[in-house]
Amino acid sequence: MRNVKMLSALLVVAASAWLAAGQAPPAANVTLFEGARLIAGDGRAPIENSAFLVENNKFSKVGRKGELPAPAGAARVDLTGKTVIPALVDPHNHIGYTNQKTGVSSKDNFTRATLIDHLQRYAYYGVAATMSMGLDRWDVNPELPYQLRTEVIPNAALFLTVGRGIAATPMAGPTATYRLGVPYGAMSEAEGRKDVEELLARKVPIIKIWVDDRNGTVPKIQPNVYRAIIDEAHKHGTRVVAHIFNLVDGKDLLRAGVDGFAHGVRDKDVDDEYMALIKQHPAVWVEPNLPDPGLTAADIDWLTDTLPASQIKRMRDQIASRTPAELKALQDAFGIQCRNLKKIHDAGVKIAFATDAGVDVGWTVHTELADMVRCGLSPAEAIVAATRTAAEITKLDQLGTVAAGKSADFVVLDANPLDAIANTRRIASVYLRGKAVDRAALRASLSTP
Repeated sequence: MRNVKMLSALLVVAASAWLAAGQAPPAANVTLFEGARLIAGDGRAPIENSAFLVENNKFSKVGRKGELPAPAGAARVDLTGKTVIPALVDPHNHIGYTNQKTGVSSKDNFTRATLIDHLQRYAYYGVAATMSMGLDRWDVNPELPYQLRTEVIPNAALFLTVGRGIAATPMAGPTATYRLGVPYGAMSEAEGRKDVEELLARKVPIIKIWVDDRNGTVPKIQPNVYRAIIDEAHKHGTRVVAHIFNLVDGKDLLRAGVDGFAHGVRDKDVDDEYMALIKQHPAVWVEPNLPDPGLTAADIDWLTDTLPASQIKRMRDQIASRTPAELKALQDAFGIQCRNLKKIHDAGVKIAFATDAGVDVGWTVHTELADMVRCGLSPAEAIVAATRTAAEITKLDQLGTVAAGKSADFVVLDANPLDAIANTRRIASVYLRGKAVDRAALRASLSTP
């Protein structure tokens, strides 16, 4: 009690000294950021020479420099010549398996240390939150994902999870060895409903299903089963997102009431019937998760901040070793998805950003943005997809835009991404929950072999 009284007395003395000097005491946890071009993430034109106030880790006021009063004593940050965008949100990852320093993927890597490393990589590249989409290794660390989703880790993106996804069998999800056996299996309506009940007990925000036979190598969830899954989820107010490949499955899932697609149609160009169906369901979102269109060495040269030289070399060697036939196959696959994205986007379908990250983590948000623009979205539209829309589908209402009352999660850029989307890579600083990410410390730890 004596110490408390002494502290109170000291505070009174300090405040008196400020007043005696004719100054107001410094405002605690208040910072005014001034001078930047502000792209708020809401689709409106940028605010040139902006000002925004951050109080207690939230945006409290947004306006123009000189027009925005700040509490006396507030800290000030001059962002003249910079551009600010909201921190990004990635609603689709499969992190926790690949050691980014060695390139080795294993189910044994599914540890707290690996997941935090990946969340720090996301933060370094300007991501505020990311969602694990159905591949949590329940047999290695079953409680870990659910523990992480409640934590706020310094210098790291927030972690969300949908738990285990549902495929026809546990071996009918992703084909990589370290991912086999993760999904629930549902060969009957009863099994599908039971799987949904177990996931709802974990309070997951979305149910993930795989409707894909992997070129005929595995069984596919049957329509009556995914209808039961969708029905059970909707009874409890929970949404269902479907991984698809084939146009025919996309059509039937729309008829079944699916809420979103993780990946668009990939086997062929969408037709008029599909376009009519998707227009009838305006709330359905599509995460393109665009594939590698044929990256060049220049596309990875900027990654030295967070990858050891050995990994940069490995990636360069992989690019250099591609045959003309392999490169054409990549470009053909990209072309189908690119055309489909442009067509549904132009028709007004809700486009959400996502990366499907797992083997490569963090930096791929910027290649996905560039790919979306390459497919016909404007830079402003791609940014909205990666901020406001991505936050909406993950139900992270506190993220996605720079607006009063939102969490102060934003990225300061050295150049304007509306001029060239690649400028999102020119990051000067990242702020998460009102605090600057220590990117220098992350550079030192993440790139060290």
